[in-house]
Amino acid sequence: MSFFKKIFSSEKKETLDKGLEKTKSSFFGKLTKAVAGKSKVDDEVLDNLEEILVSSDVGVNTTLKIIERIEERVSQDKYLGTEELNVILREEIAGLLSETNSGEETEFTVPKDKKPYVMMVVGVNGVGKTTTIGKLAHQFNKQGLKVVLGAADTFRAAAIDQLQVWADRVGVPLVKQSMGSDPASVAFDTLKSAVSQDADVVIIDTAGRLHNKVNLMNELTKVKRVMQKVVDDAPHEVLLVLDGSTGQNAFEQAKQFTAATEVTSLAVSKLDGTAKGGVVIGISDQFKIPVKYIGVGEGIDHLQVFNKYEFVDSFFK
Repeated sequence: MSFFKKIFSSEKKETLDKGLEKTKSSFFGKLTKAVAGKSKVDDEVLDNLEEILVSSDVGVNTTLKIIERIEERVSQDKYLGTEELNVILREEIAGLLSETNSGEETEFTVPKDKKPYVMMVVGVNGVGKTTTIGKLAHQFNKQGLKVVLGAADTFRAAAIDQLQVWADRVGVPLVKQSMGSDPASVAFDTLKSAVSQDADVVIIDTAGRLHNKVNLMNELTKVKRVMQKVVDDAPHEVLLVLDGSTGQNAFEQAKQFTAATEVTSLAVSKLDGTAKGGVVIGISDQFKIPVKYIGVGEGIDHLQVFNKYEFVDSFFK
C-alpha cells in the first residue's frame, strides 16, 4: 500500500525491527501453523487467526474488528489464498490504525507556542516510567531544548534517586525535595524554576500508586491545580507509561488511569523483551488516546516516536 513508505532512518528502523523480533516470530510461528495444509482462507483459518490475535494481546474488541474486515475481503473474493493472508492482515491493521489520528509523527517535538511545555508523567511503579522520562529528556536536550525535570514521586526514595541518575546522565537540572514531601509542592517549585530559567520543556514524575484510585485522583488533581498557579494551562500533556510486556494488564492499567485523570498520550515501554507487542495495536484502537512513544530497547536512544506505518511495516517484515 502506498503509505508503507520508509519514514525512519535505517538505524532507527533497524532498532524497531529488532525490538519487535519476539512479537513477530511468535505471531508468524502461530500463523504458519494455522494455515499449514490450507490453500484458501476458510472459517477454520479465520477462527485460528482470531485466537492468534487475541493471544498476541491485540485485545478481543480490536481482534473482532480485524476479523470482520478480513471476512469482508474473503466474501468479495471467494478463492482468497492463504499466501495472501499476510498482505491482507498488514493492510487491515494499518487501515485500523489510520482511523485513530495517532502515530503520524516521526520526530520528538513539542508545540512552539507553549513555553515551558509541561508534561506530567503517570503510571504504576515498575513500568519504566523514570527511564522513559530520562530518555525523553535526552531526546529533547539533543535537539537543543532546555529541559527541567521534577521529582514529584515523593512516595519512594528510589524514584527520586533514579531520576537524579538520569538527570546527571542527560545533563539537565532536577528539582526535588526529600522523600514524603508534598508532590504538589515539588511540582510548584519545578515550574517556578523552569520559568526563571526560560526552559522549553518541563517533565514531572508522579507517584505510581493504584491501590486507591480516589487518593490517586485527588493527588493528581492537586498537582495540576498547584502547577496552574505558575503556568495557567499546565499540564499541557498527561503521558501514561504502560509496560508492553504485561499484555492485557496494560489495558487494565490504561482503564484505571484514564478513569483517575485525563490522560492525553501514551508511551508503551519494554516491547523488545516480549512477544506481546500486539498490545500497541489494541491500546491504540481501544482507547483513542494517541500512542506517542514506544520503548524498543535498553539504550538511551531506544525510546522512539511511535509511527504506525513503520510499526506495521516492522511487524510484518
